[in-house]
Amino acid sequence: MDENQYDSLIEKIATMMEKDELSADEQNAQKLQKYNDHVKSNSNLNDEDAMKLVYESLLYLKLKNLDSGDPLQKGDEFGAGFS
Repeated sequence: MDENQYDSLIEKIATMMEKDELSADEQNAQKLQKYNDHVKSNSNLNDEDAMKLVYESLLYLKLKNLDSGDPLQKGDEFGAGFS
């Protein structure tokens, strides 16, 4: 699987998680199994790599939902320089 396919699958799983209203902090393996199964059925990843992709999807979901007004992230827009 190339990087674009991998990234696309992360976005797809994150979208599924959003629709299911799954918390981005979810750690219950039983709740995450649905996504793990979906990854395995739509890729050539083994169980361990599929679960890594599920956790990357959770991270992606968490980053996607961050408040975009973080001054440390947006400092340049406000003329502030952080080093």
